[in-house]
Amino acid sequence: MRPIIIEPTENPKVMKFVADYNLIPGSLELDRNSDIKEIPLAQELFKYPFVERVFVTANFIAVAKQEGVEWENVIGPLKEIIQNELAANPRIYLQKKNEEYLIYAEMTPNPMVMKFVSNTQLIDGFIEVKSPEEAAEVPLAKAIFDEYDFAKEVFISDNFVAVTKNVSVEWHEVMVKMRTFVAEYLQSGGVVSNAVAQKHASPAATIMNREYTEDEQKISDILNEYVAPAVEGDGGKISLMEYDAETKTAKMLMQGACSGCPSSTATLKGGIENILKQFLPELVEKVEAVNG
Repeated sequence: MRPIIIEPTENPKVMKFVADYNLIPGSLELDRNSDIKEIPLAQELFKYPFVERVFVTANFIAVAKQEGVEWENVIGPLKEIIQNELAANPRIYLQKKNEEYLIYAEMTPNPMVMKFVSNTQLIDGFIEVKSPEEAAEVPLAKAIFDEYDFAKEVFISDNFVAVTKNVSVEWHEVMVKMRTFVAEYLQSGGVVSNAVAQKHASPAATIMNREYTEDEQKISDILNEYVAPAVEGDGGKISLMEYDAETKTAKMLMQGACSGCPSSTATLKGGIENILKQFLPELVEKVEAVNG
């Protein structure tokens, strides 16, 4: 059982019970009118009539009591309850089996990128966060950047999170820890994104604020049918960014694990270019990559 340290606060009615790990993303403030059916810890604490409020944030639980009750008479039982409940539900919320997020890690062709795949859909579409400064509207990405200084980029698509690391660590050193972090973040009710996800159909059209031409749509349709499923399976995203009819050149936007991947150029030339030349010989002679 993990230890709990008791710390007094400046308010004599409030006592802190400090754990040795972060309990919850964000914060949680509860009183007797709050909905606590998914929070066994709060259910147990509020069985004591002198408990007025419970506040949870970072690595501690703060309990506010009524006047007339001395801490020395109740602090022992409260500490025992908190220890027992955290042992059963380390992240505060009741972890229902049928709602549990199962996360597994999966290598990608890009050695700098690891996919963390969920059994549950995370977003409808995709979002790419290229730096911590861009993460304000994507709480899951922000949590990853805050927790791991080696994280460079986060790409979220449908049921997976692809994280790009820097050279300071190897994935075998941090993969298990990050997989657990992502699973516990999702399980505790953490928000994936407050930003509107881009749709898979024509992301380049969204970026460039225009509609595809008829020829561009033909190229995009071939990509979506024959190329995108395999690329997305590797934690990446590829889409038509620009088409030059004069030179018959299709420029591809490479995102997620594809962006900066050592093997992406070979994939582009050896696979995608051949597919497009086979299906659309009148339109495409070569392809070029644009990293997202």
